[in-house]
Amino acid sequence: MAHEHMEQMSQAHYEALQKELAYLVGTRRQEIADQLAEARSYGDLSENAEYDEARNEQARLETEIAELEYTLAHAQIIQNVSVDEVGNGSIVTLKRDAFGDVPEKIERLKIVSRSESDYTVGKISDESPIGKAAMKKRVGDRFMVEAPAGMLTFTVLEISEGEID
Repeated sequence: MAHEHMEQMSQAHYEALQKELAYLVGTRRQEIADQLAEARSYGDLSENAEYDEARNEQARLETEIAELEYTLAHAQIIQNVSVDEVGNGSIVTLKRDAFGDVPEKIERLKIVSRSESDYTVGKISDESPIGKAAMKKRVGDRFMVEAPAGMLTFTVLEISEGEID
């Protein structure tokens, strides 16, 4: 039996994915069905660009729906976030040591699932190099991550729970 990957995520993210799926299955599917019906009404389907585009859009939609259904079916809601060690759902304050001409930097990041990650708002995936290396670390622990610029060294300054500011 193959091992299936369970994706840990927050309750809020799970609910947002459910809402997105409901929109795609309901509203968006009907919109595309309407486009297909209109394109069919133009006659000859062999040279009907509108029909071809609507079929392509339908295929993209069905792929997106299948991916969302898979993600939701394999979701594991994070119940308790530890403040003792870094885990999925943790907010971690990291100090990146200076290297070369790049000065030291302190960052506050939330470790989240791949589908929830968004670096622009401080959410990094538990599967990213930094996220993966930070897992199970405690305050004061140091760890290294290989990056294109070289080896980066981080120190865990703080672990908390909640939402990123």
